Amino acid sequence: MFISENLKTDALEGQKKTDCLYSNKELGVVTAENTTAFRIFSPNAESVSLILFNRPEDEEGEIFEMHRDDDGVWEISLQGNYFGRFYNFIVRHLNSEPVLCIDPYAKAVATFADYWSPRKAIIIKNDYNWEGDNWIRRDWRDLIIYEMHIKDMTAHSSSGAASPGTYRGLTEKGIPGGIDYIKALGVNTVELLPSMEFANLETPFHGSSRGVYNTWNPYERNHWGYMTAAFFAPASNYSASQPQRNNWNGADASQVNDFKDMVKAFHKEGIAVIMDVVYNHLSEYEYGNLKEIDKNYYFRQDKNGHYISRSGCGNDLRTEGPMTRRLIVESVLYWMKEYHVDGFRFDLCKLIDWETIEEINYQAKKINPHVVLVCEPWGGGYDPSGFSVRGWGVWNDQIRNGIKGENPVSGTGWIFGKWYGSNNQDSIKSYINGTLIKDRHGLFQKKEHSVNYLESHDGYTLGDFIRIASGSLKTDDVISDINKNAELTPYQLKLNKLAAAFLFTSQGITMIHSGQEFARSKVISVNTSADDRHKGTVDHNSYNKDNETNHINYEHAYANRELINYYRGLIQLRNTYDCFRRADYSDVKFFDINEDRFALGCTISRGDDNFIVLFNASMERENEFLLPAGNWSVLVDENAAGIGEIKQLEGRAVLASSSAMVLKKNS
Repeated sequence: MFISENLKTDALEGQKKTDCLYSNKELGVVTAENTTAFRIFSPNAESVSLILFNRPEDEEGEIFEMHRDDDGVWEISLQGNYFGRFYNFIVRHLNSEPVLCIDPYAKAVATFADYWSPRKAIIIKNDYNWEGDNWIRRDWRDLIIYEMHIKDMTAHSSSGAASPGTYRGLTEKGIPGGIDYIKALGVNTVELLPSMEFANLETPFHGSSRGVYNTWNPYERNHWGYMTAAFFAPASNYSASQPQRNNWNGADASQVNDFKDMVKAFHKEGIAVIMDVVYNHLSEYEYGNLKEIDKNYYFRQDKNGHYISRSGCGNDLRTEGPMTRRLIVESVLYWMKEYHVDGFRFDLCKLIDWETIEEINYQAKKINPHVVLVCEPWGGGYDPSGFSVRGWGVWNDQIRNGIKGENPVSGTGWIFGKWYGSNNQDSIKSYINGTLIKDRHGLFQKKEHSVNYLESHDGYTLGDFIRIASGSLKTDDVISDINKNAELTPYQLKLNKLAAAFLFTSQGITMIHSGQEFARSKVISVNTSADDRHKGTVDHNSYNKDNETNHINYEHAYANRELINYYRGLIQLRNTYDCFRRADYSDVKFFDINEDRFALGCTISRGDDNFIVLFNASMERENEFLLPAGNWSVLVDENAAGIGEIKQLEGRAVLASSSAMVLKKNS
């Protein structure tokens, strides 16, 4: 467990005392035929009251004193039902002023859109018609994940959405963007960037609020969503095309059914839905949340009572607290049962203690044995093997850095004909075979624990990484023509294809980020009104941009349609043939080109299918490979990819520099 060694003894003793408290009572709002109970766990509070409002903008409401049981739960039961009403808890601690707090178990939230995000919980009735929908149960080895931001997929005018940037817009049919685009690509799983209610506004740039002075964010927003505010409530800002600042958003609770409609629509297309979830920290500057409910119970602190922040986000949740653990586990299960979510990707998961990790795994798989549980294996350290031992999937940053590199200026990798860090030809072979512990480069017990990726929401896109590393672009170049910059040169296209061919022919879970299939470029618009000294340059940290930088431009997708077709072909190949998903370790046999350490080939056999996969990552020379006896159909080369024959070869194959080839043996 990640508890600071510098915590005061009395603080530790206090936590030990409260950790002895545990309740199985249902928390939050519990409705029965003619009663409504309200419960909140706050073992160190002096008093807690319930306040009911008719409207979110009301400043006064009906107040009811709550009573504490022996386990630290404050509760009250009222006669009647209160569906559609708004509520908060008034929490007071010793020597402190009372604070209006949001229910940690709130199922829907109305938020006043400003920096401190005052929120009121909404009492809702769960009577949604799922029309027979259920989870998509898919073997992890078959997953092809598309990481995406709900708003970005349809916010740009080129998407054609009537409700741009919303849950509804994402499910519109017959438009260039959204669900039809995703389905046509061939992926079978979408991974949503954080979509629980989150803090998406920051204090005005070069302005101060409650002692916080914003010098870092000229856009005054948090676009990605890694600042969770309510662990059971869907984000309300994705139910409105234009959420209004300094107004109450989400008051009609339409976000609840909108989210369910979105999941149901994806399921009808055979596409599973994974949520990116943040349980390691809370919204950084949120006021009236767990920090005010019971700071000493819910958060890790140093010897001075300050928040520990290994997350880099201002605070770390004390997940080892039994009731914090219960909150996290019940949140996961709620999204599974109430929203039919098929899996989760956990942010900075090393900050979550092992007991909580194991409890999530146990409880979630009791409900759905195929639930997808993948994570970032860093935060409070780095331990991909530890998660694999516990049956979790892990973002494999080793393959990411080994194949493309870590830094496009000074740390490029294999596709550029270089070795990043300690990588070599043996590590490349290990990545192809699932980065398994069967070799000295391995990390994982099973291949399906390796989430293979080359691009995610964070860092440069693969397209921009290649633009910079290939010398076509400098990090400080001001780009005045975004459309021209987006169009790939023949050399950039070649490197993108080589990277994609490696990714889709490697064993493990495959993940791509939205726009990777057309070498998406994230350029900070020169026309932005924000006081951004980097405007016009490519962006590697677009968490705060809600503009041309983040929104998917489908005109750029069309301009680079050759690369999209290449990705579609590789996805079709992977979906069609088990060799690229289910080959045993012994089914993959490697052979090298002795004169060139960046040339590599392997045979993959499974059942009646026999394949050869060839790579030439040399940037300067073509390479010749001698083929095993037989007649071979080329399915993938430097120009095209798919399951249809491009040409036939016997005896040898010649690969141009920076290219790949996949061949299938003809019977």
